Amino acid sequence: MESLRFLESLTKGTILFNEPMAKHTSYGIGGPADAYIVPKDSEELANILKYSNDNRFPVYFIGSGSNLLVSDQGINGIVISPRNSLKKLEFTNNIIIAESGVMLGKLVKESTKRNLSGLESLIGVPGTLGGALVMNAGAFGSEISKYLKYVKVMNMKGQIIKYNINQIKFSYRFSTLKKDEFILSASFQLLSETLKVIEEKKQFASMGRKTNQPLKYRSAGSVFKNPENYAAGYLIDQVGLKGKKIGDAQISDHHANFFINHGNAMAKDITSLIKLARKEVFKKFSIQLELEVKTIGIKKKELLSDD
Repeated sequence: MESLRFLESLTKGTILFNEPMAKHTSYGIGGPADAYIVPKDSEELANILKYSNDNRFPVYFIGSGSNLLVSDQGINGIVISPRNSLKKLEFTNNIIIAESGVMLGKLVKESTKRNLSGLESLIGVPGTLGGALVMNAGAFGSEISKYLKYVKVMNMKGQIIKYNINQIKFSYRFSTLKKDEFILSASFQLLSETLKVIEEKKQFASMGRKTNQPLKYRSAGSVFKNPENYAAGYLIDQVGLKGKKIGDAQISDHHANFFINHGNAMAKDITSLIKLARKEVFKKFSIQLELEVKTIGIKKKELLSDD
């Protein structure tokens, strides 16, 4: 623990020890992390990563925790987030350079203010740019990678690497960006468009979200990826699990691919619902639902059907 405490001397940003992850996830669920760090800048991040690597501390990178389920037992290791720190956002004509801590809502707002089109479908999607890139976030027919030019990352030795778009593979809710590389920034080349067209696209995405999603409750967005030719929510609805509760967690009766926290849900309640949904959908449709929500500290067997 003394060697972990040395991180304080390297950090002018935020460092919190034994920090409940429930404070840093949209679910409001998760036990304590040994250390939770928001580095002041990339130089400070490099020092933290090198020290953690040299001392073999487990390190986890998260964004704003909007797509994350953390174990009730917490995280044995260091959690690092760019949120409230790496938030620089620059525009040069239709080119954007944004740091990984920029919230998606801000990115959409500032782009559309300049009559730049390409990111409108992400209006209302919570989370940071970094987290969105890792999972290739998307909505209503578009994905964040569509107008991407490059991504800059930092590895565990504190070295900065630039990946051009042709060096990263993206697919549905997937990217080849590495778990042990921290996203620093990204650049996009958007399209010039009239304000009328941009506003129409924003309204379409915003109304779709308000109509279809249970926005009043704590959730982590879609729990499962949509399998080919089906919507995961439809499958869960068809096996009669819409509205199913375990503890204070519930499969939303508004959208069955959203699992919500009514206030005091535990990770084990959510994982029990995940196992149940997988079991019943596989039994009826022979389809194995694949997780979209990211997990830390939760064993694979806790998420898979017993069958």
